[in-house]
Amino acid sequence: MYDAILFDLDGTLIDTESLAITSGLAAFAEAGFPVDEVFLHRLVGVDLPTASTIIRAAMPEVPLDQVNIRWRQGFRAQIDLGLPLKPGAVDLLTQLAGRTIALVTSSSRSEAVHKLAIAGLAAHFSELVTLDDVTIPKPHPQPYLLAATRLGVDPTRCLVFEDSETGSEAAHRAGCTVVHIPDLIPASGTFAHHIAPDLMTGARAAGLI
Repeated sequence: MYDAILFDLDGTLIDTESLAITSGLAAFAEAGFPVDEVFLHRLVGVDLPTASTIIRAAMPEVPLDQVNIRWRQGFRAQIDLGLPLKPGAVDLLTQLAGRTIALVTSSSRSEAVHKLAIAGLAAHFSELVTLDDVTIPKPHPQPYLLAATRLGVDPTRCLVFEDSETGSEAAHRAGCTVVHIPDLIPASGTFAHHIAPDLMTGARAAGLI
């Protein structure tokens, strides 16, 4: 039914979004510009340059370089202690052994490789598309179109698992079938063919397993 299965990483396979929120709150507070979780939710699923643009628009005086360095240090320290997986991640990837599977993430390649190593998931993917590989990140469809091209498949024959509106929009605009599994923010359903509470439920709804 599907020629390839494409996964987002943060918030979809690994439980990093809550860690990013916690370390982000601390970084802004230490810089003297405290923010709340609602503000940080605006940054979920977006790449670092886009996030920086959003922050500068809201708080022009924030010492962004300082905040980003402290945020990155705090986040890295947390994931180095252990990276929890989302429910069903290992079970689903194990069941998909032998299928064409790729990862499409807004993280840089070095960050993605580091997270995959800690989570023990690297061996499951035949292709990795990161922020470093594209000129226009999610919600533009380029990341998913590139993944399909590298895999030699039609994007309309790809099933995508995403946790954010940003990622779901990118996959939807690429022509993929989208399973949206909300993490921190409820799904609107605008860009999803299926909305599910977890990976295994989503896979069943899409007819994958």
